[in-house]
Amino acid sequence: MSQRKSIKETIAPREKAYLVGVDWKAIPDGKYSPDAWPVEESLIELDQLANTAGLEVVGRTSQKLEKPNPATFIGTGKAEEIAAEVRDREVDVVIFDDELAPRHQRELERAFGKGVMVMDRTGLILDIFAQHARTREGALQVELAQYEYRLPRLTQAWTERAMTRQAGGRAGGSTGGVGVRGPGETQLEIDRFAIRRRISQIKRELEAVRASRSRQRHQRRREGLPTAALVGYTNAGKSTLLNALTGSTVYVADQLFATLDPTTRRVTLPGGAIVLFTDTVGFIQKLPTDLIAAFRATLEEVLEADLLVHVIDVSHPHAIEQMRAVFATLKEIGAAELPLVNVLNKIDQLEDPDSACAALCDVSDSVAVSALTGRGLGALLGKVEEVLESEMRRIKVLLPFDRGDLVSLIHERGLVLKETHQEGGTLIVGQVPDSIASQLAEFSA
Repeated sequence: MSQRKSIKETIAPREKAYLVGVDWKAIPDGKYSPDAWPVEESLIELDQLANTAGLEVVGRTSQKLEKPNPATFIGTGKAEEIAAEVRDREVDVVIFDDELAPRHQRELERAFGKGVMVMDRTGLILDIFAQHARTREGALQVELAQYEYRLPRLTQAWTERAMTRQAGGRAGGSTGGVGVRGPGETQLEIDRFAIRRRISQIKRELEAVRASRSRQRHQRRREGLPTAALVGYTNAGKSTLLNALTGSTVYVADQLFATLDPTTRRVTLPGGAIVLFTDTVGFIQKLPTDLIAAFRATLEEVLEADLLVHVIDVSHPHAIEQMRAVFATLKEIGAAELPLVNVLNKIDQLEDPDSACAALCDVSDSVAVSALTGRGLGALLGKVEEVLESEMRRIKVLLPFDRGDLVSLIHERGLVLKETHQEGGTLIVGQVPDSIASQLAEFSA
């Protein structure tokens, strides 16, 4: 018993968080989609985010507003009410479900008292991203997003608090040597300069990552392998689906943003063709534009894909709203026009799995599956094959006899309608994906 007690006593208590939401009478400055979730539902998701970040949520509140208060974002009376709750419950962090301007953050920290950190949804998501980045690329992207978020919010007290949390392992990532060196406005300017310098350095490193990814994609194109990018709301089951389709062991956890770094695996379709499936970072409602921009190197995997496989948690009570959030993000990054297959995942969690399609009756090109049990995976691969074939281009090419590699490529990746041997080479009429058609352009007959 004494040993158990000793171990328990060594476990550090979790920081206490208090959540604040706003029920907008009108969406401010067109900041969020008109399809934004009800405030209580959005706070439930914020609670999940906080728990994923390792925080203990001890309370929550909301206020109906027409527009933000210029000083404290919420009303002054509401701010005083929260300050009393913070004192009574010994709160460490107050988290707002909306993005706060730097001035709001500063005024609220003054209102809530010394030692209480104020952060918004963006800051919390960055905190989670920092914990879950497992590759050099992921760490760089998170660090860039963190610094670009923090720079306009940089104050002596806020920097000290943020860097203390980071040093304690909560925020992760490299600080690039930036920290609190002493009091005074001059020191803050030194810190701002150091952060700007580090941002420039990270961007150069990420450009090298982008170039490397571009070379990898070019090589895949040369091999004629089509690519399918798994996209979807966070925790919809993308990584579980990739593991189920490929037998791989990509990290999976029942939490938001469990994986950030893209993973690519080969999948054989029913007709024998090979497709590269890439798992990508999950999306979420109220995802800021600058945060999306920081992950450009990763999201290019989505833009360059031949097909998007949109994974939807059909068991979630807000599956429709999650779908809309994903489509809004795809539109924002310029991927809304790509061919798409909708995967209604987690049907094993429904009382009547056969009703999965009915639950999302407006979803076209959809397949109901359970990545956990394997149900429907064959139908999914058949749908992927069908959509990819529908995107093929008709070709008529005369290939030299010494280009047997291209003949094999067309047979492997395309559909041969006619093949004859002539004096100048092999004449083939058929259909191939765009990625292969570009390689065959010089041999058009």
